[in-house]
Amino acid sequence: MTDKELQVFLEGTVNYFHEVSGTPAAMGVPYIKETQDEVSLDLTGAIGISGNKKGVIYITCPSLMVKELVGIILGDGNPDSGSLCDMTGEIANTIAGNARQVFGANFMISVPIIIEGKPIHLKVAAPTFVIPITWRSHKSFLVVGIES
Repeated sequence: MTDKELQVFLEGTVNYFHEVSGTPAAMGVPYIKETQDEVSLDLTGAIGISGNKKGVIYITCPSLMVKELVGIILGDGNPDSGSLCDMTGEIANTIAGNARQVFGANFMISVPIIIEGKPIHLKVAAPTFVIPITWRSHKSFLVVGIES
């Protein structure tokens, strides 16, 4: 994956948070995951990629972050577990969908897979890039593993 391709995911993530909340996300310095340790928090939304590129992208977030997003977007200050999972999937789907607009129709995305709790074990193409995200006071990660 090139720096330019990775930038598509960075910009898509920043734009998502700005559009839905009025507050952009701050992106940390992307790094290559070099160990078998999984990067996972309370809620993870994963999207499989097929077509002209193959791999997985996922966003993993603390539940309080997702709860705050549900409150902003849906006006529900006390969402249930199902609403939190739905929102996590929506975040992942939107980021992947925005990338599809850039990469074209042959960049096929799956429906989101939601994983609650940790650790998670997803087979992600190497190299796997981990992008730290801070939105408001919440820390999360976007993980991109797509074959070039």
